[in-house]
Amino acid sequence: MNLNDVEKQAVDSPHQWARQHIDQYLASEGQNVDHPLAERLILLYTKGKSSGKIRRVPVAHLPDGDDLIVIASKGGAPQHPSWFFNLRNDPQVWVRNKADFFEARAEILGGDEHATMWARVVRWAPGFQQYQDRTDRQIPLVRLKRVGA
Repeated sequence: MNLNDVEKQAVDSPHQWARQHIDQYLASEGQNVDHPLAERLILLYTKGKSSGKIRRVPVAHLPDGDDLIVIASKGGAPQHPSWFFNLRNDPQVWVRNKADFFEARAEILGGDEHATMWARVVRWAPGFQQYQDRTDRQIPLVRLKRVGA
């Protein structure tokens, strides 16, 4: 699927706060978004696990070389966010990082790699540890690798 088709078919999150961030992001190429982690916000596009529709959500990321690490925190809710289930089902995703829009492959981090990266995440944004403390689930970290890089 080409990037223009992905963008045209994208369905935004049903949450008003997410739609507001998406609108701000698209209008400013990510330069003017009212979000505490705006400098590290991306738009993540996944295929709906049940619907097959392209879903678009704003998520924070931590750069790791050429890859991006996204945090499936859902504010410390007891369940993973829907976008995590979508990419676990189909790891082909698309990413809008400021003006850069590209296809990527999602890889869920586990074991030592998760532990090492989690330490980096909470050094960068300590609030993620508060989210982890609120829930019994391990908050997943996902590596997004640009396709063709």
